[in-house]
Amino acid sequence: MPTTESIPRTRFGDQSDMLPGHAQVEIVIPVRNEERDLGPSVRRLRGYLDDAFPFAARITIADNGSTDGTWAQAQELSDEFPGAVRAVRIERPGRGGALRSVWSASEADVYAYMDVDLSTDLNALLPLVAPLLSGHSDVAIGTRLARGARVIRGPKREIISRCYNLLLHAFLGTGFSDAQ
Repeated sequence: MPTTESIPRTRFGDQSDMLPGHAQVEIVIPVRNEERDLGPSVRRLRGYLDDAFPFAARITIADNGSTDGTWAQAQELSDEFPGAVRAVRIERPGRGGALRSVWSASEADVYAYMDVDLSTDLNALLPLVAPLLSGHSDVAIGTRLARGARVIRGPKREIISRCYNLLLHAFLGTGFSDAQ
């Protein structure tokens, strides 16, 4: 199997120069009323994918029930990056439904999602998806709650996140560190 360095980068929408079996990653950004952050975040992520990510990747903006200008901005970003960014409108709010809708219709080899604030270092994306692309793993979870994670966030957000996950562990017996 080729290493990530030996696979040429290409945009998701241009299938003509893809190698047979070339991995395709679909990154979904579920949004609801995020018109302020959407444009800068998608442009930053697209720039990273084009300049530093060795696999073909498409960003899908899943607008799930926005009532502000998010949907119009998602369409503009899709026009700005044809084939590399697409916009999907899902009338019903809910992150889970948005992800299910996009992923169930996707033909990508690997599915991922990111919050619109891109609060995790984008350099963490390749180590996350590499075990999936190599066939080593079927699922990979990136978390800011794992031991050794270097994350700086406010005390309110930290407490809310830890309590939410504690409830999931207590009531559902989950075995992972971060449900998001």
